[in-house]
Amino acid sequence: MVTGLGALALAGCAQPWTQFHAGDDGEAVIARFGQPREVYDLPDGGKRLMWPTQPMGETTVAADIDAHGKVVNVRQVLDTNEFYRAEIGKWTRADVLVNFGRPMETSYFPLMQREVWTYRYMDVGVWYMLYSFYFDNDGILRLTQKTPDPLHDPDRRHMF
Repeated sequence: MVTGLGALALAGCAQPWTQFHAGDDGEAVIARFGQPREVYDLPDGGKRLMWPTQPMGETTVAADIDAHGKVVNVRQVLDTNEFYRAEIGKWTRADVLVNFGRPMETSYFPLMQREVWTYRYMDVGVWYMLYSFYFDNDGILRLTQKTPDPLHDPDRRHMF
């Protein structure tokens, strides 16, 4: 048991996005991950490069590269702490898109008058979850919700 926990702890340290540091050449990130699937402009003239595994995966690696081509940070953004940064009543669809990339699913609930963007992720590296952002008709974030991912729930898999 202790050996298994030690291996798990080491595995957590070996995530590929942790090998990059502020000031590294941004081209090194592209060399490691390949061409990004999503690219967004940042307010300071830099770019956010993203490598999502959605719709079936639970990670999206994001690299912020400054205007000079240097790494600002590289991290996995489909994470509870990242999601909790979203500000109700302030963030828009554009904010969510730049911070988390394209959702794995979008839907609209007419009675609520809410568009919902949903992301698949792993909560604390253990539980398969879905995180949803609810936007009003003006595109303002009004609600967030976290629920178990039915894809990984043996009691609910037959529903899909």
